[in-house]
Amino acid sequence: MALNYKNAGVDIEAGYESVKLMKEFVQATNRPEVMGGIGGFSGAFDLATIKDMEHPVLLSGTDGVGTKLKLAFLMDKHDTIGIDCVAMCVNDVACAGGEPLFFLDYIACGKNYPEKIATIVKGVAEGCKQSDCALVGGETAEHPGLMPEDDYDLAGFSVGVCEKKDLIDGSTIKAGDVLIGVASSGVHSNGFSLVRKIFDMTKESLETYYDELGKTLGEALLEPTRIYVHMMKSIKNAGIRVKGCSHITGGGFYENVPRMLPENALAVIKKDSYDIPPIFKLMQEKGQVDEQMMYNTYNMGLGMVLCVDEKDVDACLKAIEASGDKGYVVGHIEEGQKGVKLC
Repeated sequence: MALNYKNAGVDIEAGYESVKLMKEFVQATNRPEVMGGIGGFSGAFDLATIKDMEHPVLLSGTDGVGTKLKLAFLMDKHDTIGIDCVAMCVNDVACAGGEPLFFLDYIACGKNYPEKIATIVKGVAEGCKQSDCALVGGETAEHPGLMPEDDYDLAGFSVGVCEKKDLIDGSTIKAGDVLIGVASSGVHSNGFSLVRKIFDMTKESLETYYDELGKTLGEALLEPTRIYVHMMKSIKNAGIRVKGCSHITGGGFYENVPRMLPENALAVIKKDSYDIPPIFKLMQEKGQVDEQMMYNTYNMGLGMVLCVDEKDVDACLKAIEASGDKGYVVGHIEEGQKGVKLC
């Protein structure tokens, strides 16, 4: 038999079919600045409007979904995992005060199943729509022999823009400022290596219904990461200056909250200031996980922590609510060694 790329494990025709199937999802994310269509060697984005800005700064974020993908494999549900990928990137851009402009994804798979790839990209496109971000390109790479046929990995990156004077860098944070937590949608996309140790990763386990969750375990764990772009826009449009913003991702509170703080600022967060979602309580009890480890790994119900001036608290909470999100006063800033104290 003569060798060719297909019997070596890479199906070029399947790649063409994937692009054909995903085209409508990609087109639905278009912004006026997008130039050209899907299929080019690069994605083109017109920056003419940026010329009207006083001092534009580009912001970027890149991330993947991590081992949360294992749940998607087990449940054979691939339509929301793309939202997670977009969220992890655009939330980081929004965290710095930026407006996400465009997004690119990268899918590596053992075998290209066009319908599955298109379903993944449909989720990516949905995340882009939720963040007003254009999906301008991507790559699907078939890796036979490197990864199992049914497996894939998903990553991406986003580029955004912000006026220099509107950058959120934490430099003006001072004692007396107030910390506002914004509700997460669940576990988001971090700590799933520990999740997979806590629960049996079987179809039967994931399909088990829990009264306290109001849904199956798999549904609760696969819930897409909340996207906070519209919320941050709502706060900005209300004329409120966010002094610092922390996206609570891997490393939980202990790693992420200090990232927004200047020297000599201590963030004090009260654990009883909001209701912790049932999924975290279930995980802690089921896995007998130490409380500090929970706060050092998971968002514990708060996807973002914002720092604002005391006079802006009420208006900020109203702006958060207007965007469809839920905010809580969770703490304050004190003078002290840079860090976070949970009490």
